[in-house]
Amino acid sequence: MIILAVVLALLAALGNAAASVLQRRAAATDLSTSVGGRLTGRLAGRFGFVRLRVWRWGAGLLALSGAAQALALAAGPLAVVQPVMTTELLFTLVLAAVVFRWPPGAGTWAAFLAMALGLAVFLLLASPGGGMETVPPKRWLVSAVPALLVSIVLIVVGRRLRGSARAAVLGSVTAIGFSFTAALIKDALGLVPDGPGDLFTAWQLYTAAAVGLASFLMLQATLRAGSLAASQPALTLGDSLLSVILGVSLFGESIALGWRVLPELASLGLVAFACVRLSRSPLVSGKESQRW
Repeated sequence: MIILAVVLALLAALGNAAASVLQRRAAATDLSTSVGGRLTGRLAGRFGFVRLRVWRWGAGLLALSGAAQALALAAGPLAVVQPVMTTELLFTLVLAAVVFRWPPGAGTWAAFLAMALGLAVFLLLASPGGGMETVPPKRWLVSAVPALLVSIVLIVVGRRLRGSARAAVLGSVTAIGFSFTAALIKDALGLVPDGPGDLFTAWQLYTAAAVGLASFLMLQATLRAGSLAASQPALTLGDSLLSVILGVSLFGESIALGWRVLPELASLGLVAFACVRLSRSPLVSGKESQRW
């Protein structure tokens, strides 16, 4: 089941990356000519994208990737699925290079390989596994209250900051939201063996929808606050690391420690370094007109 979870998580990451690239392609399209001249000026800028086939493909892929991630969470540990989802950066790099016909430079490829290696080494050493299908309500209370308090503090601090610092802080809040959304989805899906009807009456499903929506809105604020190079490391690494913690604290998943702690930290450091480098790449950030 672990292998199935990894494959589904990779497909979800690929779908997210493809959706991101297609929507960026749509954003670069001249709407005044692409929609038959029916929508022009400000109206085209606000509503014209939905008429573009490339935008609709991107939206469809985003929906499919969400389904693949949900299936991955049902098939494997949270501490495996969410770290694997960081490969979205790698897929974005490759797909953007193909779509925008701009080969990545040597530095970008080095960061690509470093992130893939660091992630593979961490998963191999940590060997996440085991765990429960559903979470006792008391564990949710113990985990959610501190996370909510931390998020509120970070939002208050972020409002007082500007530029890259604000983007990094708000990115951390977004990462907390996304990691809890994934955990809630996994908990809800754990109820399916008791009967499909239990899923649609579970509080976890609707809480996941609410937290996911709030996280999406926070993501928009994060992206407006500063550059992707400032927010993406907090988003990517924060989501992955907190998901590992939630996998252990909520679902009782096991993580190999002991002598492996230092090499695990080193591999995470390599992923962090590569994440920062990739976030600065125009192919990932969407600034294809700039050379890196």
